[in-house]
This record gives sequence, C-alpha cells and structure tokens, in this order.
Amino acid sequence: MQDVLVRWLKDAGYAVTSCTLHAIGGPRPAALAPRLVITDVPNLQAGIAIVEAVRHAFSSPILVVSARFRRGLRASSDVARRLGVSAVLPKPFTREELLEAVCQAIA
Repeated sequence: MQDVLVRWLKDAGYAVTSCTLHAIGGPRPAALAPRLVITDVPNLQAGIAIVEAVRHAFSSPILVVSARFRRGLRASSDVARRLGVSAVLPKPFTREELLEAVCQAIA
C-alpha cells in the first residue's frame, strides 16, 4: 500500500518521503516538517498511539488511512476529530479520493 501511495502522489507532482514509524525519531524543526503526514492505522486504539508519535515528530497535518473505518459513515469523521487529524480516508480508496483528501488536508 505504501508503494502505491508514493507512486500516486509522485505522479501527481508531490515530493514524497516514505518511512516507517520507527524511523521518525524525535521532533523536527518546523522548516524540515512535511506539508502533510499520511499514516495507516489498524484501529482506533493503535491510531491514538501512532498519531501521538507522528505529532511528537511533526507539526504537520495528519491524514489517516484505515481499512477499519467505512465510507459514508459518520464514524470516520468522529474518529478524525477524536484523533485530532485532518481526515480519515477509509480503505479501499481510489487515486482520485486520495488526491482530493491530500488537497483538502494541505489547503
């Protein structure tokens, strides 16, 4: 999934850096922060820890992708609010849906 996201974003003209959560490390200077962080979460509990780790390293907006949440349910927007992220994009999603979510998150 990570490879597909990287390809779709690069094809759309975005500069992309890909890493694992373990490679993030500590806080980064604001000048080095990405415009957006996209992370995959398996469930709400894990999502809380993952988002906290990402937020500790970056001050950037966060877009969560997850197969746990379903399209069209209010639950996804509730989860985004609970996690304090820009949005939750339910899997599966199309390239167009990803790019739309990215544009909205960095706007």
